[in-house]
Amino acid sequence: MNRKLLVLPAVVGLIAPALAACGGSSGSSGGGGDAIVVGTTDRIEATKDAPAPLDPAAAYDVAAWTVLRNTFQTLLSYPRTGTDPVPEAAERCGFTDQLSETYRCTMHTGLQFSNGDPLTAADVKFSVDRMLAIRDPNGPSGLLDNVDKVETPTDSTVVFHLKTPDATFPFKLATPAASIVDSKIYPANKVYSGTSVLGSGPYTLASFDSSNEAVFQKNPHYKGNAKLNNSKIELKFFKSSSDMEAALKAGHIDVMNRSMTPDEISGLSNGTSQNINLVEAPGTEIRYLVFNTNDATVKNPAVRKAVAQIVDRSALVRDVYARTSQPLYSMVPQGITGHTNSFFNIYNNPNVSAARSTLEKAGISTPVPLTLSYTTDHYGESTTKEFTELKNQLESSGLFKVTLQGVPWSAFRPAERKGQYQVYGMGWFPDFPDPDSYIGPFFGKDNFLGSPYHNDAIESQLLPQTRTVAERSTAVNAFQEIQDDIAKDVPFLPLWQGKQYLAAQSQITGTEWAMNASSELQYWELGKGVKG
Repeated sequence: MNRKLLVLPAVVGLIAPALAACGGSSGSSGGGGDAIVVGTTDRIEATKDAPAPLDPAAAYDVAAWTVLRNTFQTLLSYPRTGTDPVPEAAERCGFTDQLSETYRCTMHTGLQFSNGDPLTAADVKFSVDRMLAIRDPNGPSGLLDNVDKVETPTDSTVVFHLKTPDATFPFKLATPAASIVDSKIYPANKVYSGTSVLGSGPYTLASFDSSNEAVFQKNPHYKGNAKLNNSKIELKFFKSSSDMEAALKAGHIDVMNRSMTPDEISGLSNGTSQNINLVEAPGTEIRYLVFNTNDATVKNPAVRKAVAQIVDRSALVRDVYARTSQPLYSMVPQGITGHTNSFFNIYNNPNVSAARSTLEKAGISTPVPLTLSYTTDHYGESTTKEFTELKNQLESSGLFKVTLQGVPWSAFRPAERKGQYQVYGMGWFPDFPDPDSYIGPFFGKDNFLGSPYHNDAIESQLLPQTRTVAERSTAVNAFQEIQDDIAKDVPFLPLWQGKQYLAAQSQITGTEWAMNASSELQYWELGKGVKG
């Protein structure tokens, strides 16, 4: 069993925006042989509250974005190495002004969707306009809401006029939020219900059964940067990670990625399976608690600060996650330039006496009743154990009485958006590797969580200020001030930062490139070599 430690270039530091990039379309290369079978415990289901889980206008989680990344094209994409977005459906892109308010892309000619329909600048405009018209509450429209207008002076030219300067806009165009959809197929003002997909990416989604498997086949019309090392991927859905691990060890699947338990990772790391390789990479996933500041109890900042003074992150990652994650003291994780340990700087190590003093000074009677809600089937099987540990920590202080509420994701996400939870757990995978991706989605009127919390200094001053800075490293001070403001007010409580793991049969190649910085699996990197 070989264990590899990877460094993902896109998370080493801040990335500078691509101004003018040129590149030819390399198309897809060979790739053939038997299908590569990938296991996952992720759930992707069409429900009453989320009828279109694979529509780019409505999808905003890592499981769905993995599908979109492999089946749709964007104007820009991220290369294997390096940190700047590079042309994908575009031939070249860049800002045309000094203020970073006008962005122009010239597209490749001859692009086609998988059904043979031509892909032109009109489809790009349609896709962005559609995203903003639908503005699905579960979707990523917030990434594009700074777009004022999209123009298409020619069939191969698209111009984005932004409402305010945004040096991160090229990065947003490289996310699945900017997936290009077929204007002849996708409705302009409503979501494309069901689990069908029609894009121009490396693969087509040949079939999808949420209780069994999804089948991806090589798209013969694809014209882009990805070099396909296989012609077919079968994605198998498992109810538990133990079932998935057993299938890997039995040779029924070739790869497993999400989500493995700490015990499974430890077992694979210790070399108990000689024909399986475990790949470990730095991760930018974070987990955090969200406080509903409209709630009668937690709207008092003293309650939130007392929780921050009690929670023991080190015990959490040691006892629940067997050190496969690390304590996190800011919403911006380590590995992203601009990170600072704001919560540790303010609250230091867990201190029950300090928490008691905080509550007493605010005139709050103890024990304070809290309900902690979490999803049972979206972030892995250790989530229940994690929230049991949090309950024990808070109750052992004598200052809180905690009720736990576990809810399936299909019901959890809609209820969270409606403000039905008092305190709840969420995970976040960055849209792009920049501190903006850990701050922007959580603040403003249409924030990702539907959170009622507002901070005018962050929303109106600091965050807009960072977006005027093309050289991202010079925005560090503003981002550190933002992190300090969050720690002082505690609308969110960061808990831990994860690592990325992938386990594969020894003959599977390309595993070192398959996980990108946003934790999406790039199927085209996987191939089959000689077993050994």
